[in-house]
Amino acid sequence: MIYLFHGADEYQRSQALARMRADFPPDLADLNVSTLEGRKLKIDTLAMACEAMPFLSDKRLVIVSDALKHTKAGKDRENLRDYLSQVPPACDVVFVESDEVDRRSILFTYLKKSATIEEFIPLQGSELTRWVAERAKALGVRLEKDASQRLIEFVGSDSWALVNELDKLASYVGRGGRISPADVDLLVQDGQEQNLFSFIDDLSARHLGNALRGARRLLDDGQAPTYIMFMLARQVRVLLGVRELSAQRRRPDDIATELGQRPFVVRKAMEQVRGFAAGELELLHDRLLDLDLATKTGRIQPQVALELFVAEASRLHRNSSVAAQFLYQARLAAGCVVLVDNALHRSLVEGADGGANGGLVGGAAEN
Repeated sequence: MIYLFHGADEYQRSQALARMRADFPPDLADLNVSTLEGRKLKIDTLAMACEAMPFLSDKRLVIVSDALKHTKAGKDRENLRDYLSQVPPACDVVFVESDEVDRRSILFTYLKKSATIEEFIPLQGSELTRWVAERAKALGVRLEKDASQRLIEFVGSDSWALVNELDKLASYVGRGGRISPADVDLLVQDGQEQNLFSFIDDLSARHLGNALRGARRLLDDGQAPTYIMFMLARQVRVLLGVRELSAQRRRPDDIATELGQRPFVVRKAMEQVRGFAAGELELLHDRLLDLDLATKTGRIQPQVALELFVAEASRLHRNSSVAAQFLYQARLAAGCVVLVDNALHRSLVEGADGGANGGLVGGAAEN
């Protein structure tokens, strides 16, 4: 019998293959299961694997990975299609495709008529929630409903990632234990990433005091100011990408795939972009690049550059901040900032957010 396994859910594909392998006793599996790579597939090699006699079994299993993708159009595909009609009844052939299949090819057309096709689509909604709960139950633990939702928010619908995180959580609470949202926050969520999210939240809300405290938390995580600014620039680029793709009415999971981010990161970014007016994110990104250059050329200390950025970002809507911003950029372009421009630093930090003062070193004032 011929099978085609395809679809984006790699974990479910692997589980289906594992079930087929489990039909053979462990000591006979290697003798009755052959695995071939589609990239190097030759018809003679496939025929040899399919036509070998089963050993102490009534069938053989031949697994071919990505043959539809790598078999060249024309004669090669025609030869493969023609051979499939000659596969012995005692052999099961499973074509496994890791990428999206070309449904127009003659191979797919043939398999659609002559094979069993299973498409493994990532679970969504209630199906995903139910699957996560069943997986937790199989591990001998109870997953609270809120913890399940939190886990899915962080990880998304990636089955492999969910399995790995559930295994980690189950080991933490022990067999018979209960997984709570706090456990998910502790073991799954990236603490530095969460501090960065909070920092961006405060910047978008123009809360200088909270933003300065957020910067202090990031420093307390052991990160250098230059690395924090790199993280900020990366997050601003994520926000720009999310804003652009959201305008195209793309789904969060699709955006996450496009940007190479976790779905939780994208959903959080979709909330954060609402706090920035048109052009502000671009301005922040350019500002970070300017300050990065200034720190690398020794014209400003990294920690002060970070503090200046926080103060400027918190005052984007205020006329005084715009004037100070242009003044600072002009001085920077002229090479006038050597280590610390104290007057500008004081005007930005002490005057921002309704008179709040203090900074990364001295501690942030209350809002």
